[in-house]
Amino acid sequence: MSRPTPRLVALDVDGTLLESGTAVPPVTAQAVAAVRKAGHHVALATARPLIGALPVAHSLGLDGAWIVGSSGAITAYVSRSEPGGYRVHAARTFDVDPVAHLARTRMPRVRMAVELAGWGWRVNQEFDPGHLEGQQHVVVHLDELWATPATRMVLCAPGIGSLIEPLRQLGVTPSAAGLGWLDVTPRGPSMAGALETLRGHLDVPPERTVAIGDSWSDAGMLRWAAYPVVMGHAPTAVKALAKRVTSPVGRHGAAEALDALLVADASRFTTVHV
Repeated sequence: MSRPTPRLVALDVDGTLLESGTAVPPVTAQAVAAVRKAGHHVALATARPLIGALPVAHSLGLDGAWIVGSSGAITAYVSRSEPGGYRVHAARTFDVDPVAHLARTRMPRVRMAVELAGWGWRVNQEFDPGHLEGQQHVVVHLDELWATPATRMVLCAPGIGSLIEPLRQLGVTPSAAGLGWLDVTPRGPSMAGALETLRGHLDVPPERTVAIGDSWSDAGMLRWAAYPVVMGHAPTAVKALAKRVTSPVGRHGAAEALDALLVADASRFTTVHV
């Protein structure tokens, strides 16, 4: 019997594959491995930067799989044969200079961090441990921060939310990610858009796309997928986007949904209200 047409399965990380950290529970890792063994494509789809998503990929033992990171700004192919274990497949960047100039003019004490994909961050001041994933390089000269375009930048200062509209006028996308914290990404990229590009690259039919997520930040990719699956602990508004609602992350709902892919065609998924 021939294998079914491969699916592209997009997996949110935080709140879906794991509750915290980078170590995916064995039952979920086994389910991901089984889906890949069956011939399906797996992509981690996360707001985490590449350096924060790579340890999760390693925890899953992924080789020959994909990461769509920084909310769609970067797509990388995970492979042991590549230097560092990955290859950047696509990246959308923005000019850091006007963003940094605006932030420093309005808030002279602002802390700034510019992502270095797969390594860490250039920073003007060191951030507290655990606040940024990866290593930090404190620049000697501020112009090092904006020496090259970036996929993501972090601005941190009390009242930084007041810069959201001025930053939008610069043509970037600022997103509040906590009190006094803004993530800045290029305008245009989205998780759904990056996944659609990847789908085309892999030649997966649109009807063979699956996404599993748990929060409103996953709404774009859930709408993109032909078969959206939402975790049981998700808000009601997010569950409304699902064709299937699985168990909460604490009960390994992602593994439950992935196991279902192996025993039934995705078109047989039914909406479950919990």
